[in-house]
Amino acid sequence: MRTHQVVSAWLEQELAAGRLHIGSRLPGERTMAERLGISRASVREGTRVLEALGVVRAGVGSGPQAGTVITGNPSLALDSALRLHVASAHLRVKDIVETRLLLETWAAAHASPGSPSLERAARLLDEMDRCDDGPAGFLQRDALFHVALAEAAGNVLVGAMMGSLRGSIEDYTQRLTARLPEWGATSQRLRREHRAILDAVLEGRGEHAAELVQDHIEGFYRESGIHSEG
Repeated sequence: MRTHQVVSAWLEQELAAGRLHIGSRLPGERTMAERLGISRASVREGTRVLEALGVVRAGVGSGPQAGTVITGNPSLALDSALRLHVASAHLRVKDIVETRLLLETWAAAHASPGSPSLERAARLLDEMDRCDDGPAGFLQRDALFHVALAEAAGNVLVGAMMGSLRGSIEDYTQRLTARLPEWGATSQRLRREHRAILDAVLEGRGEHAAELVQDHIEGFYRESGIHSEG
């Protein structure tokens, strides 16, 4: 085990034992180095790795914001990893579509009609109707709408995965949009489909909402020419 990995292993043990939790501050750098038997440089490196993974937030200076606090933000690490894989073309379009279908249809089927996330989803749809800021603005709200639906299912990991996936393919989705034959017609159709999906979820018709989500996702990719390319 590399010395900086000792920090990660120690933190995992402390969290599992209940001695630390979300919001706890880590001991000072010198204390951790003495406790773990590694150098302060290794502690510093380990902390930076944990921060990149979204596990902790490192503060500087003094006062309430100082010190390293356990935050637990898994979407940060997932987002970074997925962005790199999408950029390197390591992830095939087919894999992206299938993953979206798996996550989003499940989330739609299990979304709670009373979830506060659905209020945010409704506001985003209203903004889509009011704002005419082109494909970029529309797609940004579209991504947030789909993430809100996923969060309404109440599964923290699914919500984090969905948020990371949507964020990592944002640029890719905008490139697909440029291939659409008529953006105005497509955006109107997507708005109608969004409303139908949200209405089905709010009415407790989860299975129907899942079917609508599947048609919605497949329709977008098909219209952008992905379906014909396999």
